Amino acid sequence: MHQLRWHALLQQWVVVTTDRQNRPQMPANWCPFDPGSARVPDNYDVYLYPNDFPAFSPDAEPFEPKPGLFAETGPRGACDVILYSPEHTLPPSKLSLASWKKVVDLWTRRTGEHASNPDIALVAVFENCGEAVGVTMPHPHGQIYAFPFIPPITQKELGSAREYAAAHNGDCLFCRLLSKEQEAGTRMVASNEHFAAFVPFAARFPAEMGLYARRHVRTLLELNEDERESLARIISIIRQKYDNLYGFVMPLMMTVKQAPLRETEPPYHLHVQFLPLQRSPTKLKYLASIETAYGTFLADTAPEQMAENLRKSEPVTSI
Repeated sequence: MHQLRWHALLQQWVVVTTDRQNRPQMPANWCPFDPGSARVPDNYDVYLYPNDFPAFSPDAEPFEPKPGLFAETGPRGACDVILYSPEHTLPPSKLSLASWKKVVDLWTRRTGEHASNPDIALVAVFENCGEAVGVTMPHPHGQIYAFPFIPPITQKELGSAREYAAAHNGDCLFCRLLSKEQEAGTRMVASNEHFAAFVPFAARFPAEMGLYARRHVRTLLELNEDERESLARIISIIRQKYDNLYGFVMPLMMTVKQAPLRETEPPYHLHVQFLPLQRSPTKLKYLASIETAYGTFLADTAPEQMAENLRKSEPVTSI
């Protein structure tokens, strides 16, 4: 079964994709992403790999929802895997700056390809890292989902940005948040000419970070060459800081948040979210009943203290 079903209470789509139950548990001595597996080139550095068990597929029925409490439609879209390196156990924090730049360039190229497809509403770039996030394959990789609809959190962000713009002469909410964080200074972690990273005032996850473009851009497609290199550089620094914070690879989710492709209004702003699950060297943050069923997060760590800890966490290697 491969379809979208409407959740009438939450007003959002749920992807029902039973094929994902067939994902194999890979043997310890074999990985499809390793050179020599016959699944990838024998020589590569950064590589786009089609997801073997996609949630969205170009061969699926089109996204044409009909009204009703039990509405359903097709999950036409695409799912890709981005292989960061041929080295099976290389953590992302050890990836070279040149490799991160190739990753960013691939994110951008794939966003452009999806932008030309009228079936695609939004391009979501993300990485799940660590067993605590549910990752069973240590090979360094991220993913790209091409959505046929705008997912609910992006809808909420868009609504907030529109309300702010309407009340403040068209100003960007994201730009204003970045400006106020820079003024406060206590939650800033790292910055360069084109990007700035901070622990948000109302961080929900321990050591959560937002990485915002200084220039008001909506998608990766609007970044120039220098900005893409700056993005690669600061991502590399942040990943090194995370892994040096407790001395091991930080379990986290990294998401590149872009404006919907068919959204012509200016409020949305390109940013990257880092959502770590490690709240101390020995304790994880679990999303239990209050967070999962009610949507209210309980923050176990103070954003200002976590920002200070991350500022002091020097990069593991020079770049």
